[in-house]
Amino acid sequence: MDMNAFSLKGKIAWITGASYGIGFAIAQAYAAAGATIVFNDINQELVDRGLKSYADCGIDAKGYVCDVTSEEAVGALVKQIEAEVGVIDILVNNAGIIRRIPMIEMSAAEFRKVIDVDLNAPFICAKAVIPSMIQKGHGKIINICSMMSELGRETVSAYAAAKGGLKMLTRNICSEYGGYNIQCNGIGPGYIATPQTAPLRERQADGSRHPFDQFIIAKTPAARWGEAEDLQGPAVFLASDASNFVNGHILYVDGGILAYIGKQP
Repeated sequence: MDMNAFSLKGKIAWITGASYGIGFAIAQAYAAAGATIVFNDINQELVDRGLKSYADCGIDAKGYVCDVTSEEAVGALVKQIEAEVGVIDILVNNAGIIRRIPMIEMSAAEFRKVIDVDLNAPFICAKAVIPSMIQKGHGKIINICSMMSELGRETVSAYAAAKGGLKMLTRNICSEYGGYNIQCNGIGPGYIATPQTAPLRERQADGSRHPFDQFIIAKTPAARWGEAEDLQGPAVFLASDASNFVNGHILYVDGGILAYIGKQP
């Protein structure tokens, strides 16, 4: 096998919301594989934070402020990237939010906000890059989905609905644009140790694990939380020529949770 199939040399990768966390880890891997990194975030403070982190790692990334829920803003950003950097080869729809609120306590406005960021925004971003990908003759779109596209859990009704919708959007982009040599796949992370999940891993006053932390460790055959770095290999694979016949697939990187019914009490 030609291992150069995993190279991203000469590719331009746009990762949304990649100032830190999962998006930042994926961008690091893409840069190591040879890609030029472009990212955006919701405000200048986060973009500046990201630019410093990339520079500290020796990565010459391009950062932009953009609200990915705005079709107008995304369209303008894509044109700017094409003018300043080049046509986007790889889009990673990473930006996302979660609101842990019991369903009957959640307002419709709060529900819509999660759907807007976690589902509408990937639609908007994909729609913006696909025409140039068609013209160029290839493209990779990777949606950061979740185990919550397969499972339900208390307090995450909006998030689960959005990620379930994103799973089906992934499959539909594959169906509509696979004939143009565009591959659209998803990565479904398990429970990853990020700033977003930090409150669920805090030690209790007596030094014991947070109850949810205990629950996740017990439910994961790997017996640990994932690290953002665990997503790097799968992300490079799905962005590279090595995955050119993989389309409409959700690759769950979850330490085995979805395969495991749990220990008998």
